[in-house]
Amino acid sequence: HHAWEEGAGSISSLKNISYVYSPDYIQTCDSLSKVPNRANMVHSLIEAYGLLQHMSIVKPHMATMEDMAKFHTDSYLEHLHKISQDGDNDDPQSADYGLGYDCPVVEGIFEYAAAVGGATVTAAQCLLEQKCDVAINWAGGWHHAKKDEASGFCYVNDAVLGILKLREKYERVLYVDVDLHHGDGVEEAFSFTSKVMTVSLHKFSPGFFPGTGDLCDTGLGKGRWYAVNVPLEDGIGDDRYSQVFTRVLQEVRAQFNPEAVVMQLGADTMAGDPMCSFNMTPVGVGRCLQYVLQWQLPTLLLGGGGYNLANTARCWTYLTAAVLGRTLSSEIPDHEFFTEYGPDYSLEISPSCRPDRNDSKHLEQVISTIKGMCNVPDWLSAQVCMFVWAWSVNRCVCLFVW
Repeated sequence: HHAWEEGAGSISSLKNISYVYSPDYIQTCDSLSKVPNRANMVHSLIEAYGLLQHMSIVKPHMATMEDMAKFHTDSYLEHLHKISQDGDNDDPQSADYGLGYDCPVVEGIFEYAAAVGGATVTAAQCLLEQKCDVAINWAGGWHHAKKDEASGFCYVNDAVLGILKLREKYERVLYVDVDLHHGDGVEEAFSFTSKVMTVSLHKFSPGFFPGTGDLCDTGLGKGRWYAVNVPLEDGIGDDRYSQVFTRVLQEVRAQFNPEAVVMQLGADTMAGDPMCSFNMTPVGVGRCLQYVLQWQLPTLLLGGGGYNLANTARCWTYLTAAVLGRTLSSEIPDHEFFTEYGPDYSLEISPSCRPDRNDSKHLEQVISTIKGMCNVPDWLSAQVCMFVWAWSVNRCVCLFVW
């Protein structure tokens, strides 16, 4: 219980937290078939712990076609709108836009996309107008969507829309992604610019979605070295993960000097998630979040993956309390979804005894390579790129042989 409390702490100097919520928004988000009722479970647990009274509740607006077209193509949005009206799953064009198996077409999917995109833009607007220091949209964080393609349960890339909104005021925006999966859609969106730096820690393994995000993926053109990827193996736990995170982000901040931060906090890294990959608890992710919050920059917090619904609610409720500097009781309060938290009805998530497949020496190499990339003068770029590429190819060959 003592370890559980260490995440809550010293962010009390922050002036205000905005929490994006409306009953209609939650109802719309709950229509997503991959995570049914998750938005409601998360909100209900936050409410049951009495955290709403410590935040400003902001009603989100629906994104317009024009809002979403700041990133997505007109043709993609028009197609999504057309098939959404009658839930047409047989349109032959849908496959070209990534709509089908992972991103099924259901009636109202356009309204869902507009709701999520609009909520994240609303949260970003609160930061722009200095109504808050931290803005939260736990139902957002859909980081796989491309400009003209749905991907990995993501129909609209609300993270990209939020970053673009923040860029209206802030010169340099940092995107930090701790979801189990690589934040490929966000990285790709900003791969050619030095104004947005993307950092993603994720599982990287042959055949694991989306297959991108190796150490050698560092951005393109003017954006070279403005994408940082930290590939990890199965089984990593709180201590090692938070150490890697802190060392990488310390270097990133020193070199990039961000003016605002967007952080995607996908909870599919938790022990007990059906993805069966990492072995994290909310305490470890909380340490990473606290490290970023202590910079005291305008910060937008988003959700993402998380397929054990009760554990996802546990995680994001714990993180909400951590932002507020509050400690929560271990006992889940009685509320609508109370029975989902059995058999122990406890807020804690216990790590499993699965082995950590991350070799310490390899992690040190990853960190030192990233440090080297963060400090590369232009004239050395090509040489370092070749070194990283060769190192990565060698690693892939070793993995293949193994």
